[in-house]
Amino acid sequence: MAVVVQYLIPEAAQFLASAFPQITRNLGTNFPVSTLAFDGAGTAAERAYWKWSPIGYTSGPITCDLIWYPASGTSGGVVWEAAIAAITPDADTQDVETKAFAAAQTVTDTHLGSTARRLHRATITLSGSSLDSLADGDECWLRISRLPGNSSDTITADAHLTSVRLSYTV
Repeated sequence: MAVVVQYLIPEAAQFLASAFPQITRNLGTNFPVSTLAFDGAGTAAERAYWKWSPIGYTSGPITCDLIWYPASGTSGGVVWEAAIAAITPDADTQDVETKAFAAAQTVTDTHLGSTARRLHRATITLSGSSLDSLADGDECWLRISRLPGNSSDTITADAHLTSVRLSYTV
């Protein structure tokens, strides 16, 4: 059995007309760091979308790793959400422009303390109805959201998403 990993970068994200994270390029001391800056102030969820195809997928859960860091602070939590929409070309009759997302899954990731801008990994496992009847070769969309209105989202600073990693066994 092999594991397929698909790496999604901030620069490839798509957005709706409102409630989206800011694309940033932070100039570090030794290299630039591209991110999506999800707002921690307020209560509105910000969302980013990626189009992808599950290559070689047969069945089972998909692991969605969100690699992120806070703009400031060394404590608190961030609530992330992931959802998938899948369409099988030439088989599904769903209108691609009105397709709904399957049930979203969430995770609260807690800052590990002591270092501001410390890189963290939040993991969401998508399985069952959350996979939207996903099949090999489907045209899929992934929606990633930050939910600052959730009482467990206590970091008021932006959460900078550096990448999303989807992995599954084939």
